[in-house]
Amino acid sequence: MEQPNPPETGPFLYFEDFEPGTVFDLGERTLAKEVIVAFASEYDPQPFHVDEEAARESVWRFDRLGLAHRLRDYAPLRRRAPLSRSGYGFPGVEELRWLKPVRPGDTLTARVIVLDTTPSTRNPKRGTVHLFSEVDNQRGETVMTMKARGLFARREEG
Repeated sequence: MEQPNPPETGPFLYFEDFEPGTVFDLGERTLAKEVIVAFASEYDPQPFHVDEEAARESVWRFDRLGLAHRLRDYAPLRRRAPLSRSGYGFPGVEELRWLKPVRPGDTLTARVIVLDTTPSTRNPKRGTVHLFSEVDNQRGETVMTMKARGLFARREEG
């Protein structure tokens, strides 16, 4: 299924704009060591994220979740319509898998796939969109997957 207009030119996205099977390509980003360490130092300062020697000795490496969220910030998903008092955002992550290490110099690409949509039974002004995210490295290996639900405003009738 074709994705909606790019974020710079498109209108707000509402619950009704999401159909199961829609894929949002979130772009790519090459990870410089300095960027990784700076991000991890502020948001996840574990030794294997901020110290090269500790990373070599660990099965864990650098932070992929932060990058996936950063890519999402520049994607069509950022165009979600404001929900005001009806609720907003992503209430949580249902599943998160770290599949392969990410190292400085890796180029990561991300995409989000709409799994299903459910109108709210408690609030007619919003609905839930169930999303599956994947992040791949430059070798085509999937390094992270995530399932989450997002709250999106509904179009007002009339």
